[in-house]
This record gives sequence, C-alpha cells and structure tokens, in this order.
Amino acid sequence: MKQLSFGPLALRLQLALRANPLPAGGAVVFLACAAGLAWTLHANVELDAEREALLAARAARQAASSSAAAPAAPSTAAAPAPSADSLDAFYAALGPRRYAEQQVKTLFTLAAKNGLSLSQGEYKTGYDRNARLSTYQVNLPVKGSYGAIWRFAFGVLRAIPFASLDDVSFRRDSIGDPAVEARLRLTFYLKDAP
Repeated sequence: MKQLSFGPLALRLQLALRANPLPAGGAVVFLACAAGLAWTLHANVELDAEREALLAARAARQAASSSAAAPAAPSTAAAPAPSADSLDAFYAALGPRRYAEQQVKTLFTLAAKNGLSLSQGEYKTGYDRNARLSTYQVNLPVKGSYGAIWRFAFGVLRAIPFASLDDVSFRRDSIGDPAVEARLRLTFYLKDAP
C-alpha cells in the first residue's frame, strides 16, 4: 500500500500563507460560517422533531378526551353558525334608536366634564339591512388638551357601550400651543324598539 505524504503540500501552503495572509483569513471565516450553518441546521432538525412530538402528543390527548361515538371534526370545517343566544345577546347590546339624541347629550356632558369645547358636530343616520341595525354617526370637532381629549373618548366608550370610536385626528396650530384641535368620528349602533 502506498503511503500518502502531505509534506510537500504543507510546505506549499505555508509559503502561500506567508506571501498573502488574506486567503487564510477568508478560509477561517468560511469554515466558521460553515460550522455555524451546520449547527443551525442541526438545531432546526431537533426543533422540528420536538414540534412533531408535541403535536402528536396533543392529538393523542384530544383523541383520548373525545368520546369514541363523536367523530373528529375536520380541520377545514367552516365556522359554526352563531347560535340564537349569541345573536340575541348581540341585539340586546345595541342601543335603542329612539334615544339617539340623548346619547348626543351625553357626549356634550362628558366633554364639559373633561373641560373640552365642542363645536357643532355633524350627524348622519344609516341603516344596515343585512345586519338589521341602524347607525348614528357623529363627527365632533373638539378643542382642549391632548389628555382631556383621550379621557373624553374613553369616557364616551364607557358611558355608551354600543358606540365605537372610528377615527381620531389631531391638529395643533403651533408646537407651544397647549390646546389641540381634534376631530372624533363615533358611531352608535342602534336597534328599533320592540
């Protein structure tokens, strides 16, 4: 058997490195990157194996907890239709349409409580035939401090649970001006009286 000799090869490598050390640095960086990549791939394989084991354990647990008579629901099944109780609870949460103007009065009361000045707002009614509910949209120009405007907005949402804050925009004339002008768009979701 012929014995391999690396002596001449090692000598040539040493001479090449003394002449130009840049390729050696590149080789070291390359080897470090290759080792890091190998480690990352190994770690990903281990994580995938652990994830599959957890999913299998979860599936086995769910299969054991479900009764044998009930077939397993496919994962692509459509969402169940809302029950009558859920729909009744939704409509019960809506405000009465005939008292929409009283809710506007609540807005002005909350604004005064927070030290805000309200200019005349814009009001628009609507009806969504598919949802069978009315909407009362209010656009309010408000002027006051930034904190007071947010306290007012959150106070409205607490006082009128069937209201939504759809949009808020702020404007300040100058940086040093403590008063901020804001425009709030609120929508009240209302039902007809039974």
